[in-house]
Amino acid sequence: MTNSFRIEIPQTDLDDLHRRLTEARFADPVPGDEPDWSRGIPTAVVRELAEYWRDGFDWRAQEAALNAFPQFTSEIDGQRIHYLHVRSADPDAVPLLLIHGYPSTFAEFLDVIGPLTEPGPDAFHVVVPSLPGFGFSTPLSGPGWELARTTGAFAELMTRLGYDRFAAQGGDIGAGVTGRLAALYPDRVLGTHVNSDRGTIALAGEQLPLPENLTDAEQSELDAAREAWQAGRGYLDLQSHKPETIAAALTDSPVGQLAWLAEKFEAWTNPGGGIARDRLLTTVSLYWFTRSGATAARFLYEAAHSGHGWLAPSSVPAGWAVFNSSPVVRRIMDPEEKIEHWSEFAEGGHFAAMEEPKLLVADIRAFFRKLRA
Repeated sequence: MTNSFRIEIPQTDLDDLHRRLTEARFADPVPGDEPDWSRGIPTAVVRELAEYWRDGFDWRAQEAALNAFPQFTSEIDGQRIHYLHVRSADPDAVPLLLIHGYPSTFAEFLDVIGPLTEPGPDAFHVVVPSLPGFGFSTPLSGPGWELARTTGAFAELMTRLGYDRFAAQGGDIGAGVTGRLAALYPDRVLGTHVNSDRGTIALAGEQLPLPENLTDAEQSELDAAREAWQAGRGYLDLQSHKPETIAAALTDSPVGQLAWLAEKFEAWTNPGGGIARDRLLTTVSLYWFTRSGATAARFLYEAAHSGHGWLAPSSVPAGWAVFNSSPVVRRIMDPEEKIEHWSEFAEGGHFAAMEEPKLLVADIRAFFRKLRA
């Protein structure tokens, strides 16, 4: 059964958030410390964001903006799946599934939905689900929600919407689900488009093959990426092995949830760009109000223990758009240059739909334009 859905956070939940932010405790500064990001998000930054979240951020305005898009829920495999479904006025539009990652939500795609659904030769009907355990695809119905099970649920969702054949796009976890859709449903998936960023190369030798004969410059860039990943991967190690431990803090403390997410948004966005503070706090608020900091962490645990890898080879046409890129990215990610559609951008970063929506929309259109025939 499919139900219409509107976000309506009770005023009592808002009042509780404001009370907790007012009574929040912050770490004492250590004399002699430089207020930089070398040890994580600085206390001064957390305090400033928390004060704005309490006194300046207008959740009701953001809630109204989210509710401007048609939203629904459907129970699939025993789990409530929340999704946006925005149909183009163009009857020849191609169904397009947009899949977010971590630490994101369906709200990542708000700036691309309008352009993608515009009538014309590149029009799409857009479906944006929330991953199980994220946002309003909560509460979890039980254990076992990871990449493979999510892939099956999203394929069923598209069936229920009447889309026998569709395109898929995503980054991060969304890229994994997108690739698995193509591998398991090659007759249904028109093509897959993945957005990534330079940081992906740090997984070479871990989750991705390590190419041979790298030049000294390429090896140096890979080493720097690996060093940065080792310094920043603590969030993944903890959530992949002990998610219940961090779940307690993320569910009870809004400042804890804020710091946990804001540090990644700072680390993974392009230093030359960034994401608006209200958009960041909309994401944090969605995690807070739905208590999905805990279940998003659990998704990473389930994925790590499922026995399923992140890569799923397929013959379905694939396109990549790499943001904040450099030549070494393709050298490592696609050394034989088998990916026909490969785009690189100096701008943007991990959250391409929020950082560079125009570039992402243009690349999605360009890739699928070749496949529509």
